[in-house]
Amino acid sequence: MGAPYYQFCPVAKAMELLDERWTLLVVRELVSGSEQFNQLRRGLPRMSPSLLSRRLTQLEHAGLLERRASEGTVRYRLTPAGHELRPVVEAVGAWGVRWTGELGDQDLDPQLLLWDMHRNVVPDVTPVGRTIVGFHFRDVAQRKRDWWLVLGPHEVDVCDTDPGFGTTVRVVADLRCLVAVWMGDTTWTAALRSERLVLEGPEDLRRALPSWFALSPFSTVPR
Repeated sequence: MGAPYYQFCPVAKAMELLDERWTLLVVRELVSGSEQFNQLRRGLPRMSPSLLSRRLTQLEHAGLLERRASEGTVRYRLTPAGHELRPVVEAVGAWGVRWTGELGDQDLDPQLLLWDMHRNVVPDVTPVGRTIVGFHFRDVAQRKRDWWLVLGPHEVDVCDTDPGFGTTVRVVADLRCLVAVWMGDTTWTAALRSERLVLEGPEDLRRALPSWFALSPFSTVPR
């Protein structure tokens, strides 16, 4: 828990829990469907594991999540009190779209982008069987430049090393451009016309790829 405000106001009491660094982002990941520690880490790549562990313990003690262990796997699941924070997270995100201004270069992270995108694959329109989508970001450091999404019939995985199945179709882009597409600030068509985003592979797959991904839940928020 954060430092007490010593006010009876319910906003103050709620913020004693939620205004500690990273706490609401941990809730964001839980609301978005992450349940295991490593899944939470991938959605919060710049948060230290020790701090994440502390925040999960705090949320558990506050009654916002439950820790369940089964067959050697630990899962963190929101309680009804935790689920009630979904509209809070959505409202904060929508406010952020409208009022926080342009993203800085330091805000752009290919790992977080791919993690978000993997949760928004549209399974009904992806090819049957395993499909490997490679991503090459021309404007980031070499060690974070190449990523892969493995689209399977039952799950989608994010890889930072070549999964070894052969790339089916490849996205070559400036990171800021693909973030803008994901956030709804531009379209796939406009990005392709600008040549800041290029698709490589068979023509039918290049044409279909944009339909494989729903956009960010915040992409429809009026700017």
